[in-house]
Amino acid sequence: VSTEPEAIRRKIGYMSQRYGLYDDLTVEENVRFYATIYGLHGRERTERLRAHLAEHGLDERRRQLAGTLSGGWKQRLALACATAHRPEMLFLDEPTAGVDPAARRRFWESIYALAGRGTTILVTTHYMDEAERCQRLAFLSRGHLIGVGTPDEITRQFNQPTIEDVFIALQQ
Repeated sequence: VSTEPEAIRRKIGYMSQRYGLYDDLTVEENVRFYATIYGLHGRERTERLRAHLAEHGLDERRRQLAGTLSGGWKQRLALACATAHRPEMLFLDEPTAGVDPAARRRFWESIYALAGRGTTILVTTHYMDEAERCQRLAFLSRGHLIGVGTPDEITRQFNQPTIEDVFIALQQ
């Protein structure tokens, strides 16, 4: 990372918990901007942008200002921006915070589709129902790693019936 930051940047995508897009740009302009930052240019960027907007269901909203989108659409746009360059690894920080249940479900469908195409995805979340959707979990407490494994392995390790019960037990 310290010796080849540009090479690393092309291989990773990041979506912040806090909305970090440009409200005064359209959906298409935001995705184009991030694609350029991640190293896409010219015909490759144009073709990728067209396909990517359609893939994320944003094609009909491509000329809409990002600031006028609902929370769920903003999250969808943020994911499109973070993945415009097809990163090998994607970091998602609390990706569905403040999003309605239907938008959360659609968002997770997109995450599964990305993972199915080979993208490694690291998600931070306080929503244990979302944590249970992940293949592997890591629990941190006060800066220390206290559990790693599949959801089944974690529940056995902490002798709890569900991931949510593990979380509750750790809070006590």
